Amino acid sequence: MSNYMSNNELTIFYDGNCPLCTLEMEKLKRYDKKNLIKLENLHQDNFTVLYPEIDVDKAMHILHGLYQGKTLLALDVTHRAWSLVGKGALVAPLKLPIIKQLAHQGYLLLAKYRQPISQCLYQRFGIGIQTCDEGTCYEKPSNTHHRGK
Repeated sequence: MSNYMSNNELTIFYDGNCPLCTLEMEKLKRYDKKNLIKLENLHQDNFTVLYPEIDVDKAMHILHGLYQGKTLLALDVTHRAWSLVGKGALVAPLKLPIIKQLAHQGYLLLAKYRQPISQCLYQRFGIGIQTCDEGTCYEKPSNTHHRGK
């Protein structure tokens, strides 16, 4: 395994060109007083060198994390991250069977359309972080080859 942290730490691989994703990661890190979370932007130039075992295209479709040698996906990453920073009570319902299924479907929908949703929220309401110089991060939502602009 490359570039991994200790057993109690979580590495999160996120879309750094997504304003809402970036806002969420910055908020999470503000609560990370014990420095238990490492954030890795999928768009950094050397990502595939640092993490050759992470499929960037898959990670662009669903949030990936590494914790205790295991790959976590989607809301399992979110639950683990917020639990590590002492905010587990806020995300505890994500582990309840019915809520977990509904939340996962909602997550998949949000993840699929995160670029237009986050751009709209930023442009109209100032919610999120502007991460794209020209107002769009990709010519097409599935175009992931703009890492390291």
